[in-house]
Amino acid sequence: MRLRHFAEYIGLRAAFGLVDRLPLQRVTATAEALASLWYRLDAPRRRTACANIRRSGIAARDDDVRRIARASFRHFGTLAVESLKASGAIRPDNWRDFVELAVPAATIELLNAEGRGVILASGHIGNWEVAAQIVSYLKPVVGVTRRMNNPYTDALIHGRKERDRFTLTPKHDADALRFLSVVKRGHALALLIDQHARERGMMVPFFGRPASTHTSPALLHLVARVPLCFGYCLRTGPLAYRFVATEPLVYAPTGNREADVRRILERLTAELETAIRAAPEQYVWAHRRWREPPPSPAPAA
Repeated sequence: MRLRHFAEYIGLRAAFGLVDRLPLQRVTATAEALASLWYRLDAPRRRTACANIRRSGIAARDDDVRRIARASFRHFGTLAVESLKASGAIRPDNWRDFVELAVPAATIELLNAEGRGVILASGHIGNWEVAAQIVSYLKPVVGVTRRMNNPYTDALIHGRKERDRFTLTPKHDADALRFLSVVKRGHALALLIDQHARERGMMVPFFGRPASTHTSPALLHLVARVPLCFGYCLRTGPLAYRFVATEPLVYAPTGNREADVRRILERLTAELETAIRAAPEQYVWAHRRWREPPPSPAPAA
């Protein structure tokens, strides 16, 4: 096991070195080609992506479903290399050259306000890595991550992601109050809301179909009494993005905790659906958001 972990680490380090040294256009083309190959060879992921697109109602015809699924795989490849390139190219002094803002003034004011915490909800749409990097230039950001089984690659990836004002905290940790401490310090806590929550979640409609949804953003908002925003960062070109966010959302507790949580999660999920409809090719359809069997066979590749 240790030998395999070390081999994976060496391979990943070599890949990072190539991405760092080669021009953006070349590494992007390579990543997209590899992602297209992944789409062809990984039949289970391909079937999941196609089934999810059909379930969502984004597309119904087989050729449209396959086109979006294939583009989603290619986008994931582009996301991976551009996230690595962005860490060096996009800096606090030039980030506005790369990003167009579609953010309400109240949200900008909140992100610029020192000492005011905020919960930032998003999904696997566009480039969430660049989104966190951009927000960290306005307010310190703490992201939540799942530790990898390989400790060497885990340390390597975290070392590339973390920087002065962007840090990561494990998804599963003994300190149950760490999320609360983040927003109480006036930082931004970034949460991705579209991962299957299993039995711990609340069933909330996602494109009209119940999906187990993590309750953390809603519960933390109700307990910490800090604003909640939904935002996402769509790719508009090579290392070019459009960052979109809602007004700060504030929900007063009604005394019915379950109803309050459901109301907040339904709002956040609706915002995510709007983002996906705007750019379905930039959503990661290959993860199993719904866990029940698909309603009909997925189209062939």
